[in-house]
Amino acid sequence: MKVITAIIVGIAFVAGIWIASTAYKSRARAMETVTVTGSAEKDFVSDLIVWTGSYSRKSMDLKTAYALLKTDEATIRAYLKGKGVAENQMVFSAVEINKDFSYETDQNGRSIQRFTGYNLIQNVRVESGEVDKILGISRQATELIEGGIEFTSQSPLFYYTRLTDIKMDLLAQASADGKQRAEIIAKNAGSSLGKLKKATLGVFQITGKNSDEDYSYGGTFNTSSLNKTGSITIRMEFTVK
Repeated sequence: MKVITAIIVGIAFVAGIWIASTAYKSRARAMETVTVTGSAEKDFVSDLIVWTGSYSRKSMDLKTAYALLKTDEATIRAYLKGKGVAENQMVFSAVEINKDFSYETDQNGRSIQRFTGYNLIQNVRVESGEVDKILGISRQATELIEGGIEFTSQSPLFYYTRLTDIKMDLLAQASADGKQRAEIIAKNAGSSLGKLKKATLGVFQITGKNSDEDYSYGGTFNTSSLNKTGSITIRMEFTVK
């Protein structure tokens, strides 16, 4: 019985040493790495503008409303051409036809629906690389209203067509920044930096330059600002020698 007890104690002792040794090695390995986050940002100017405007006509007669809308389309097309917008930069949408009604209550409290006319709406979309010119035209669109057209100008949207170049440049900068941070940490700890073990790319963000926009978990993509700032982060884990 004593022999069996001694064997059990011996096995437990060996197992305890093995567990402690494994834990120590695992802790030692954890202490032999350094994890940092590198970041980079770059300012750039949009090189593509998309501007949309809408206009409408209303009449009790559908054909009359359509004819008026087509006259407005011709006027707007001529106006844009006169401002230097090329024909292939304009896209006129299909006509949206709506029936409008008014609702009244008679002396008996019953609801009465009255047809008030056909309301036809059409959009024009301008897409161009001549950003400054189209931006100026969007601000002058009140000239169409002065000409009798019920024209509503939307705020332009701004894009950059070479985002891949921006991303690659930022990735290189963020990687270099992360490595530099890791080297400083390792040096101050009396060690030297080893190989890269793992790298996790963060989200690419585009915000308006000098804006207070919040970053999004899925990535922010600003289209309202002409001047933008692109940023990216990368989490890097290095071995330490």
